[in-house]
Amino acid sequence: MKEKNITTKLLHAGENTLAKKINTGVSVPKVIPIYMSSVFSFDDVPSLDAVYAGEANGYIYGRNGHPNQEAAAECLALAEGTDDALMFGSGMAAITTCFLAQVSQGDHIVSSPVLYGGVYDFMKNDLRRFGVEVTFVEFDDVEAVEAAIKPNTKLIYTETIVNPTMNIYDLEAISKIAHAHGCKLIVDNTFATPSVCRPMDYGTDIVVYSTTKFLGGHSDIVGGAIVADQATINSLRHAHCIYGGQMGPLECWLLCRSLRTLDLRVERHSKNAQKVAEFLEKHPKIEKVYYPGLQSSKYRKLGERLFVDNRFGGMLSADIAGGEEGASKFIAACETIKFVPSLASYSTTLSYPAKTSHRAYSAEELVAAGISMGTIRFSIGMEDPDDIIAEFEAALAQV
Repeated sequence: MKEKNITTKLLHAGENTLAKKINTGVSVPKVIPIYMSSVFSFDDVPSLDAVYAGEANGYIYGRNGHPNQEAAAECLALAEGTDDALMFGSGMAAITTCFLAQVSQGDHIVSSPVLYGGVYDFMKNDLRRFGVEVTFVEFDDVEAVEAAIKPNTKLIYTETIVNPTMNIYDLEAISKIAHAHGCKLIVDNTFATPSVCRPMDYGTDIVVYSTTKFLGGHSDIVGGAIVADQATINSLRHAHCIYGGQMGPLECWLLCRSLRTLDLRVERHSKNAQKVAEFLEKHPKIEKVYYPGLQSSKYRKLGERLFVDNRFGGMLSADIAGGEEGASKFIAACETIKFVPSLASYSTTLSYPAKTSHRAYSAEELVAAGISMGTIRFSIGMEDPDDIIAEFEAALAQV
C-alpha cells in the first residue's frame, strides 16, 4: 500500500489509537482532562446503536452530553444531596428550559413577586405568549400561596434568598402546600448555594442555579444548572438536548475546579457579609440594610432553621441616603470595589438593581418590590473585612 501523504498522516495522528491506549492504561489523571471534542467516534454502527439505546457507555455529540458535563453534574449533585444534575450555558437557559419542559398551553404557575429581573421578564411576558398564566403572590404569607393555586397550577417558584431584597421563605411549609395540590416546587438557590441551604432537604422538587455566581465564584464562566432526583432529570434530558442549552467542556471543567473550594469560600463570604451588614446598619447615611443574618431582620429565626451553621450568604443590599444621586456618588467613590452587573466573585463588587438586574421592572413594580433608586446590592468578597468596611466608610463620606 502506498505511503500516505504527510497531511493525511498528521490529520489522523494522536487521535483514536492514542485515546484507546489511554483508556486501557492503569493510571488516570488526578484532574479530569478537558474533553474539547464536539463529537465522539465509533468503530461500527452497532456500537453507535448501543450507546443511543443506553446499553453501552459512551458519548455521541457535545449537545447530547460529554465527560466534563458529567463530572460537573456529579460534583453539584453530591453537594446538593440528590441524584443528578444537568448543566447549561447560562442560568437563564437552565430556568427557561426547566419551565418550558414542564408546562403546556393552559397551565398555571404561582411565583413570588421579587425575582432576578430576567426570570421575572420571562414569566410575565414570554410565558404568556405560550398560553401559560403566572400569578405573583407574596410568599411571606403561605396561606396566600395556597389561595393562589388553581386546578391547572403545575409549578410553584421562588428563590432561597431573594434578589435583591434578601427575603427568605419557609420552604418546608411551601413544599407541603405544593405537594398537597399536585404541584412541583422549583427554587433558585443561586444566592445561597448548598453551603448555605439545600432546598431539597425541605421538600423542594427542583433546584436551579446560575453557576456563573458563587458556584463558579471567579467571574470567569457563564453557566446554569438544574438539580433534581434521577427521574426528574431523566424527564428533562430531551429538552436539555433539543433546546441546545448545553454547557461547554471548558466551562464545566472550570466549574468543577470551583466547586472543590465552594464550602471554604462561602464560609468566608458569609462571615464577611455579616460583619459588613452590621457596620452598614449603624451608619447614618444608610437608610436600611437587607441581610437575613442581622438580629434585626425578621428572617433571622427562619434562616437559623433552614441554613447551615448560621451562614446567611455573601449577598446583602442597602438603601443609600439621597436616592439615585446618593447611590451614584457612593458607586463612583469606591476605589478597588468594582461596579458590575453581576455578583459572587472572589472579591467584593457592587450592583445597582434598578439599572441592571431588575431593569425589566417598571417604576411601579420596583416600588412594589421594595427596590428604590437608592438600593445598592453588595456582593461581599473574601478580602479582609476591615479593608472592605474602610473602603465603604470612605465612599459613604462622599455621599
